[in-house]
Amino acid sequence: MSEKYINFIPNEEKPYLKQEPKPKKRRFWILAVFLIFFVSCTTYAFMPANMPEDPEAYDPQTLEPIAPDSFMGKVKKFIFSKEKNLQGTKDDRINLLLMGIGGEGHDGGSLADTIMIVSVKPSTKQIALISVPRDLAVKMKDDGVWKINYANYLGEKEKKNYGPVYMSQVIKESFGLDIHYYARVDFKAFTEIIDNIGGIRVNVDKSFTDTEYPAANYLYQVVNFTQGDQVMNGDIALKFARSRHGNNGEGSDFARAKRQQKVILAVKEKIFSFGTLANPVRINKILQTLDKNIATNLELSDIITFLRMAKELDTTEITNLVLDNSTGGYLKNSINSAGAYILEPVTGNFEEISNAMKNIFDKNAQTAIRKTTTSTDNTPLQEAPVEEIPNIEIKNGTWRPGLAARTRDVLKGTDYTITEVGNTNERPHMQSGIYNIEKNLFLTTILENIANKLQIPMKQDIPLGETTTTGTDILIILGEDFNEETLSI
Repeated sequence: MSEKYINFIPNEEKPYLKQEPKPKKRRFWILAVFLIFFVSCTTYAFMPANMPEDPEAYDPQTLEPIAPDSFMGKVKKFIFSKEKNLQGTKDDRINLLLMGIGGEGHDGGSLADTIMIVSVKPSTKQIALISVPRDLAVKMKDDGVWKINYANYLGEKEKKNYGPVYMSQVIKESFGLDIHYYARVDFKAFTEIIDNIGGIRVNVDKSFTDTEYPAANYLYQVVNFTQGDQVMNGDIALKFARSRHGNNGEGSDFARAKRQQKVILAVKEKIFSFGTLANPVRINKILQTLDKNIATNLELSDIITFLRMAKELDTTEITNLVLDNSTGGYLKNSINSAGAYILEPVTGNFEEISNAMKNIFDKNAQTAIRKTTTSTDNTPLQEAPVEEIPNIEIKNGTWRPGLAARTRDVLKGTDYTITEVGNTNERPHMQSGIYNIEKNLFLTTILENIANKLQIPMKQDIPLGETTTTGTDILIILGEDFNEETLSI
């Protein structure tokens, strides 16, 4: 009878018996590690960027996150850290809106004084600067047609620090250009940032003098700039960037836009002239110090990524686009229904401007874009200073006694002459308004300042039955909708 083996227990006496192999723990752990690695890598591919927001976590020279010392820390960094991709990288176009405002203590402090778009093409390391004039008339949803610099003001009326968000939306709707990031600074932040980096070096193309640079209480001061290289502190750089009434061809918003682009590039060069100036800790301290004067959606990790990218950008050939009303330019002069000076597209729509912005890195496309020659009556108009102090007449269109006089007292000490205070012929007037009696384009800035201060609109034709005294340049009618709380501002 043949011997049968019905179990697989090891038998030293019968080694030829079939035996079940033992499970090998080593194979199990290898498989487990492989599965963990596979899952981690899969997660890594789809997880969002996880760069630190702690400024101490970056090397001040390389701007790279500091590697952890422990083994597990290194494994965690390998698996879960990831280079942060900025918005727009996927489409190879990153757009950053830079906006300057006056801020507290400045007339029209919430109106955008500077509107500039910085565009970067990551694949080619190209950079472009696009300057949008503040007098450009655009549609703003249900708010009608306004100068584009009012977008920040309207946004702030809706919610604090919503101004740059709304401006980004207006740019998107007007030009079809996505704004991924924004940074809005007021004059105080602008000057302090430049002072914090030790000033900037700027080459002034030509000497000029501006005898009408804004000062407090609607007064003016004289500023001078001499041709050649200059080291500018924050205050001087602000004057250089803001000047609008300079002689020698520097008396327009368009000349000013070119100077502003110079200042932005000078700031960039200074930041990278010394490695310590790009120190994340220093950057974070500057942001914290100027927290009340800066509004941005950039996080520290975004700024670090921008700085690392900026080191590699080609600044030898920067593409510049300044929308202007020169011969062959995209814009023309016009007057809106309130009698205010505005700029409009020569073609009647923004299609050409939109194409120019979208194809700014394509030299062939730029050459193909038609530049319409403007008519002879569209010579560049400089908003020169008013030679004489405007005469202002204030009329009370309500039954509130002394309203016109109280408003006059608010405007006292300004560079205006209040020639007449009284009541309207017909009362009550339901709506307030400011009227440019002589349709003088050079009064536009003053009209806007008063409209913003009193928060009443500019209008074109005075109401029927109302008259003005001889010599009145500006008429202010205070209606039932006028909020007297503005008089305490």
